[in-house]
Amino acid sequence: MELRGEFLERYTVLIDNKVNRGRPGYHVVQPLKLTDGRHVLVNRGWVAAPAHREQLPQLRTPPGVHEIEGRVLEHFARAYDPTGARPEGRVWQNIELPTFAAWSGLKLQPYVLEQHSPFPDGLARNWPPPDTGADMHQSYALQWYTLAGLSVVMFLVLSVRRAPPAV
Repeated sequence: MELRGEFLERYTVLIDNKVNRGRPGYHVVQPLKLTDGRHVLVNRGWVAAPAHREQLPQLRTPPGVHEIEGRVLEHFARAYDPTGARPEGRVWQNIELPTFAAWSGLKLQPYVLEQHSPFPDGLARNWPPPDTGADMHQSYALQWYTLAGLSVVMFLVLSVRRAPPAV
């Protein structure tokens, strides 16, 4: 999908505990105000975490209207959050659209955009390819067919009666 709009820097949120090529960091999430006035939440990419967790990374958000390309997602991936606490500050464990909308006061579209277009902001956008899950299902099917075949062989082997040994 292609969108045209301006990033709202004041509503920047960092999703914690994201790893890129073995380095810890954050995903940078910002709302994009479209030229028609609607708002879409955009996962702009990954940024490395500073050496100390108390510090936040320096981010560059070029001002003005930009054309952004990306993949539409229904929601952000959720990480396990044992506390279930409401997010505070700029670093969040998970982002849900209703929670972000309540926090920011913005009316958001019911989807998020994973930005794929290059942008002069220093963020990494080497997203994993979408997974159709077909490989996993093929593996399960192979396991079940193997188990069924083994069951048939075991049934045949154990069903054959042998003659008692001659005395």
